[in-house]
Amino acid sequence: MQKIDRVVVPLRVLLVLVFAGLLVAQLLSLPGQFSHMAAENPELGFIPWLLLILALLEAVCFQIVIVCTWRLLTLVGSDRIFSEEAFVWVDAIVWAMVVAWLLLAGVAAYLVSVIYFTPELRDPGVPIALTGMVLIGGVMVLTMVVMRALLRQATVLRSDLEEVI
Repeated sequence: MQKIDRVVVPLRVLLVLVFAGLLVAQLLSLPGQFSHMAAENPELGFIPWLLLILALLEAVCFQIVIVCTWRLLTLVGSDRIFSEEAFVWVDAIVWAMVVAWLLLAGVAAYLVSVIYFTPELRDPGVPIALTGMVLIGGVMVLTMVVMRALLRQATVLRSDLEEVI
């Protein structure tokens, strides 16, 4: 258990730092950045505001994942990770990731269509980057679903083992 504690404490410190960084971004950086973009490029119309909403919602999804991860670390520390309680937090992580991925996929599809039909914006780099981000997000969501299934199997095996003992 001491080996896990050596990882849990630094992970919690990093989770706090990432959460705080996301909070600063949500309150200060992102609104200013997209407001500046809208002021400098009025021809973009509502796209900067769409991107601001996306960025804020994505940050909220990441914050939900951070809080759920914190709770799962608490369950690890109390040796209750292989319990039904863990699935509430894992399910919340999966759903937050699904929402973040769907938001990203929807906005990416919209932006790629705008870029495709606007001759002066036809730079292949942005659609390629957006497509890559959507694919990577999909891989992350599906990996989390697999990890959830593995946790379910381990929980069942542990409860069966406890019954035998």
